[in-house]
Amino acid sequence: MNTVIETLLDHRSIRKFTEKPLTNEQIEMIVKSAQMASTSSFIQAYTIIGVKDRVKKQKLAELAGNQPYVENNGHFFVFCADLHRHKVAGHMEDTDVTASIESTEKFLVAAVDAALAAQNASIAAESMGLGICYIGGLRNNIEEVGRLLNLPDYVIPVFGLAVGEPADRSSVKPRLPLSNVYHEDQYEQNEKAFNRGLEEYNGVISAYYDLRTAGKRKDRWTEQMANMLKEPKRLHMKEYLEKKGLMKH
Repeated sequence: MNTVIETLLDHRSIRKFTEKPLTNEQIEMIVKSAQMASTSSFIQAYTIIGVKDRVKKQKLAELAGNQPYVENNGHFFVFCADLHRHKVAGHMEDTDVTASIESTEKFLVAAVDAALAAQNASIAAESMGLGICYIGGLRNNIEEVGRLLNLPDYVIPVFGLAVGEPADRSSVKPRLPLSNVYHEDQYEQNEKAFNRGLEEYNGVISAYYDLRTAGKRKDRWTEQMANMLKEPKRLHMKEYLEKKGLMKH
């Protein structure tokens, strides 16, 4: 095992940071690391917005569901799927690229590119001894977030990333069994084995929550997922994406 793998296996979400801001050097290194992530066909279809303005961070925390760690951290990054610069590139080359960048395929490419860049950024930050927390809650009020950040058409905020010096390190949360995640040659559909793995994982997660909350919480993973998914959320996303010029076909 090397130090990179040790960093990966030691990941946990940090939701309480000290007030120490990241240095410009740290921010630059995190962004440069993000830029070295793999990108489909060299398209680099993402933009990273660093938010330092205190008022804006407070507003983003509110829009994300009143999550205090969106406001209180060393630095807050917003990762955007961005096909705006590709529209500009088309204009520069006197080529109409509209049909392509408005396709579902290119939105998927942009969203994946943003996620890959963010994961590189996260690993870079954690390798520096910093903590991170992804913030999907920005999509709760995505149109207001877009206005706050002055995002043009073909650019949407996919998620935020809070980074900073951890004030409290939670324990590592156990992941699904390898047998439920990794299949060889085909999707394994042995339901008994599949369910058995999930039942074992339910016990692991229930014990994790029991220990972490001193007995106040013992929910199982399948119970947690069923409760979260029984009602669809953020149904405004499709309309917003189309309004921004994305996923039209």
